Amino acid sequence: MKNRGTHINLKGFAIGNGLTDPLIQYAAYTDYAMEQNLINKTIYDQINQTVPACETLIESCGTLGEKKVCEEAFFKCTNIFQEILFISNHSNPYDITKPCQGLLCYNMSNVEKYLNQQKVREALGVGAIQFVSCSQIVYNAMIQDWMRNYDVGIPALLEQGINVLIYAGEFDFICNWLGNSRWVHAMKWLGQKDFGIAPNVSFTVDGEVKGTLKSHGPLSFLKVSDAGHMVPMDQPKAALVMLQRWMQGKLTSTA
Repeated sequence: MKNRGTHINLKGFAIGNGLTDPLIQYAAYTDYAMEQNLINKTIYDQINQTVPACETLIESCGTLGEKKVCEEAFFKCTNIFQEILFISNHSNPYDITKPCQGLLCYNMSNVEKYLNQQKVREALGVGAIQFVSCSQIVYNAMIQDWMRNYDVGIPALLEQGINVLIYAGEFDFICNWLGNSRWVHAMKWLGQKDFGIAPNVSFTVDGEVKGTLKSHGPLSFLKVSDAGHMVPMDQPKAALVMLQRWMQGKLTSTA
């Protein structure tokens, strides 16, 4: 019984504009950039020549790779992403339709003010620790884990009936919808084939189309229209309705 670990009464989880399977998602950068006319065919072919080296390092990192290899994969593969942004003259990796303003391209001051209130810190049990939107300490620690494959545990959860929602804003570049869609479709689980042939349907809110939804069994993928990396910020009502329907088990029936 000890080896089984702690039972968690998990009913479902959602990943919004996430980096889950770097091997697939980093290879999708050039395709997304071409689709959005950020680069031309010459640049596309040029950058794609660097993708195999990136993929090799990601595979070496794997799920439990050594710190040094995983960090090398991070720096090598990040060049693909950064080169596209530089060539296309786009400074906001979180939304290709908007300029980058501030350290994180968004004004996060209200978040910091809220989380640093004493009553909020007490409720969270974090003591006197001050919240910052971008911590270099946390960032440096994450680099060694950045390129690991995190979809490895999802198939087992799906096959246990745990509901999984993957969503992404259509204008996010850094964790774009195309790469997310590809890893979701490539994920091996008992429902993979049926999910692959499931139809794309419109996700509507108050009669307006707010995205494209694909579902089978416990797995749903939603591409959110007119949104970047910060889906709830760009489409607050659609994001709220999405979560409400999903938590009520009505996401597919009321799309």
